[in-house]
Amino acid sequence: MYHEKQQRELCALHALNNLFQDKSSFSKSQLDQICQNLSPNEYINPHRSILGLGNYDVNVIIAALHMKDCEAVWFDKRKDPSRIDTTKVIGFILNVPSNYKVGFVRLPIQRRHWIAIRQINKEYWNLDSKLDAPLCLGDESSMLQYLREQLQSNDKELFIVCTSEVDKSQQWLLPDNEQR
Repeated sequence: MYHEKQQRELCALHALNNLFQDKSSFSKSQLDQICQNLSPNEYINPHRSILGLGNYDVNVIIAALHMKDCEAVWFDKRKDPSRIDTTKVIGFILNVPSNYKVGFVRLPIQRRHWIAIRQINKEYWNLDSKLDAPLCLGDESSMLQYLREQLQSNDKELFIVCTSEVDKSQQWLLPDNEQR
């Protein structure tokens, strides 16, 4: 199992590579180029940190996924995750708040952190780059319960990652009368 660990502010890069289970899926230079393409005339690019160390926003993730013919579909947390047809998705990306630390000192600055979740060998895994190793969430039912718990917080967002074809027909969403 491939698992990139956190370096600098590159959690978006790590989440993408962990999601696709390939360290060469994306590079920092590719994500920086996406930022440049999104805002070519900006001196300070609004899609990453001022220092250029990462901290990429959702627009960069969406553009990167488009390079793989994939989409990031925002999940309406008013719906239950059991409405997701997990057989039609590649995985999930969670966006969660994260405290900013310099060494051991926490600063009163709130940042955002990207986390990949996907199925590998019939089990779902939390591939958070801040973890020392991937965390097994278990079967589909356990993973859906984990997502339910995460989405109870107003400051967390879930994106379903699927192919563009699945997104066009919304095959990732089960009909109202079906749930897993």
